[in-house]
Amino acid sequence: MTKRKKRIIVSAGILIAAIAASPFVINYHVKSSVADRILSVQQASTLGADCILVFGAGLNSDNSPSAMLADRLLRGIELYNSGASDRLLMSGDHGKSEYDEVSAMKQFAIEREVPSETIFMDHAGFSTYESLYRAGEIFKVKKVILVTQEYHLYRALYIARSFGMDAYGVSSDLQSYSRQPYYEAREFLARVKDFSLSILKPKPTFLGEAIPVTGDGNVTNDDSISHDK
Repeated sequence: MTKRKKRIIVSAGILIAAIAASPFVINYHVKSSVADRILSVQQASTLGADCILVFGAGLNSDNSPSAMLADRLLRGIELYNSGASDRLLMSGDHGKSEYDEVSAMKQFAIEREVPSETIFMDHAGFSTYESLYRAGEIFKVKKVILVTQEYHLYRALYIARSFGMDAYGVSSDLQSYSRQPYYEAREFLARVKDFSLSILKPKPTFLGEAIPVTGDGNVTNDDSISHDK
């Protein structure tokens, strides 16, 4: 074998190894770069953030929040009651009339005595990336507390930082979840995808007029939402 062929083989091997290792490097980078931004409820209670952003996590067949989503909502309400922020932003999927994740999230909070006017809904939060893009662009959020399970917090915090937000996270792991290994495996790939999106910054599915969280959350309501406390 000639020296030239050897160099080609070695170079190809290095390239293949680098490509194979890159998802692991990206995951490490995403997690390590924002780990110090994950706080306890007590630590977050003094932040005075623009809002507490709760990410959607699916509904049950009766349109009630899934176990994972209910835990996110309970943590978000706890932060609201602690004084961490006087605004909640519910961001999730309302892409079809028969599937309204954010209205279920808002109703959950209203039933626990959170005033309707302090709860905003992002009906087009179809992904973590889109939720955070729209939080800044539509809802004019600059300082935010993100609420989700810890495995998801790293990616959310990383994306928020790429948009220039002063973002902190509080974990909503209030129980064990039966599909946790699946969520962890999917998240590994999602971090790689959103690492790229954070660089390229494509526009989300929908944008629109500004709805600052400093206003009245009822402007984001559907007619189906009850305003009674």
